[in-house]
Amino acid sequence: MKPPYPLKDIAFQAGLSLATVDRVLHDRPGVRSVTRRQVEAAIAELERQYSTAGLAGRRFVIDIVMETPTRFSNAVRAAFEAELPGMRPASFSARFHVAETMSERDLVSVLAAIRRRGSHGVILKVPSTPAMADMARQFLEAKIPVVTLVTDLPADVRTDYVGMDNRVAGATAAYLLGRMAGPEPGKVLVTLSSALFSGEDERQKAFRAALCERFPHLEAVTISEGHGVDRTTKTLALKALEAHPDIRAVYSAGGGNRAILEAFDDQMRACQVFAAHDLDADNRALLSAGRLTFVIHHDLRQDARSACQTVLAYHRMLPAEFRIAPSRVAVATPYDVSAGD
Repeated sequence: MKPPYPLKDIAFQAGLSLATVDRVLHDRPGVRSVTRRQVEAAIAELERQYSTAGLAGRRFVIDIVMETPTRFSNAVRAAFEAELPGMRPASFSARFHVAETMSERDLVSVLAAIRRRGSHGVILKVPSTPAMADMARQFLEAKIPVVTLVTDLPADVRTDYVGMDNRVAGATAAYLLGRMAGPEPGKVLVTLSSALFSGEDERQKAFRAALCERFPHLEAVTISEGHGVDRTTKTLALKALEAHPDIRAVYSAGGGNRAILEAFDDQMRACQVFAAHDLDADNRALLSAGRLTFVIHHDLRQDARSACQTVLAYHRMLPAEFRIAPSRVAVATPYDVSAGD
């Protein structure tokens, strides 16, 4: 076989003679297995070194497209801005395209403009619709990697997904909420920003399944399409509370938590357990004030780092065996935040 790197480099890295390395690379007899492993390890280490050297001076421009409430897009922006300088020796810059709500036509227009202009990678938090899947496929055909963030698209139209396992998150929320809610029968208000976001849909399905299995005395009532915006979310929450006087807990998979709490206050109703997602500024304040019981969250900086590494791996700037790890699901209580946060 042809040596992947200069023979002398492999021999130096492995601490072996040129003749020994040559016998290994040409699969000649009389070579011990431990010697083969030394050569394989040396080649793997050289691959890492060459990849790092190749990154020096390379500039990557990524586009981050999100339909999400401002409080979450601000948290994501802060995470990327904190991580991008640490991606040395490569140089990353990000272009953000965010809005609380966007029509599908507007989203398609934004994505089409990015594809025409070119990009080293696109990070998407968008609804899972046929039009979005088609745009993602066009990016892949144009040799632009697509990374889905927090919520997913079909696996065949994206390069990778970064974020936590939404099914685990939903089941975890059901387990904790059900134990905290006690044995009395009642209902749990489950709120989604939109059922078109597959991540939220996975959360609520897993939540319902775990609730039904472990806490059958609690019934889930779902509201959706408030888009995490306070005004529309409050309207939906008020209608649900009026229709279901036995709602006594909330699992908020899609945000708008101040509005949901205002709806309870307007109805002069108590919320015994309130489970939310994401440690954004609003949720930190609500958690610190004791209005939220616990928050399911994950490390957005890890997501930002993983997204950038996925772009590097796509462009063959990281070793071939590189794989990202899913974000760990974590739980925050009022003791995890201070009143000043």
